[in-house]
Amino acid sequence: MDRTHVEDWLAAYERLWRTPGTDGLVGLFTEDASYQQGPYWTPVVGLPAIARMWEKQRKGPDEVFQMTAEIVAVEGDTAVSRQEVRYGDPVEQEYRDLWVIRFAGDGRCRSFEEWPFWPGQQPASSPDGS
Repeated sequence: MDRTHVEDWLAAYERLWRTPGTDGLVGLFTEDASYQQGPYWTPVVGLPAIARMWEKQRKGPDEVFQMTAEIVAVEGDTAVSRQEVRYGDPVEQEYRDLWVIRFAGDGRCRSFEEWPFWPGQQPASSPDGS
């Protein structure tokens, strides 16, 4: 696994999110892949279940959003990417995500884990306890 493959995979993911249907998921995920939308969420397992989740989560292929990605690390079969996504024009919702992506030997994702953060998740007190 190298940065070029991860960049290509991330671009294909965004392109597919903007495409009607979910047929293209077979090129991104293995048949038995797991997709976890948060660190404590129950993973969605298998391509059919991931397809249902995608259709339920997105508003449709015409959904207005901007997404940027920065690859943080690539080690062996695992990559970590920092995503920033802004939905709407004007922006109605934004997220910063860390994606932990584990790839199978054929280059498709076998395990996907999101760590999503959005405005308003800050603790009530400051980090120094004051």
